[in-house]
Amino acid sequence: MTTAMLLAGCGSKASQTDAASAESCVDTSGPTIKVGSLNSLSGTMAISEVTVRDAIKLAVDEINASGGVLGKQIELIGEDGASEPTVFAEKAEKLISSDCVAAVFGGWTSSSRKAMLPVFESANSLLYYPVQYEGLESSKNIFYTGATTNQQIVPALDYLKGRGVKSLYLVGSDYVFPADREPHHQGLRRSQRHRDQG
Repeated sequence: MTTAMLLAGCGSKASQTDAASAESCVDTSGPTIKVGSLNSLSGTMAISEVTVRDAIKLAVDEINASGGVLGKQIELIGEDGASEPTVFAEKAEKLISSDCVAAVFGGWTSSSRKAMLPVFESANSLLYYPVQYEGLESSKNIFYTGATTNQQIVPALDYLKGRGVKSLYLVGSDYVFPADREPHHQGLRRSQRHRDQG
């Protein structure tokens, strides 16, 4: 499965001539395939994202120890998003245009993903986004691996309703996920007759 996902992002050989690959510097014709790891290794999100970077490195080490992908070793190129969406966008551009990676694994916050989205779309490159998100977004250039609000909040509310809970608070910080999940939650309150206190 991991191999198939990686190959989906491997792009084209640099020698191919169609318009999409002419803009890409990705070259999978050699003995290695470059992939990027873009996580916050500094700043407020480092406490969450360093473990993701470590998991990516572990996966690459295990794949390489098993013979690689179609006999090619994976070369991991890491960058620090520094817990800042604009830095994520800049580092994504570097990984795609300068380091010529076939795919990037990373991001954590919705704001980092949203900042990177136009970079990946304009370069027709692939981002594997590793965590839950608010939904309401779809791109052929992002492989969303986490659950959306209807896969997280709805089951929790169903469970609580089954336990007799008739009112509740959904509390969130002031950022993308809580703000964007609110329209989903409003519709759910109407359909399931939950009484929300705030």
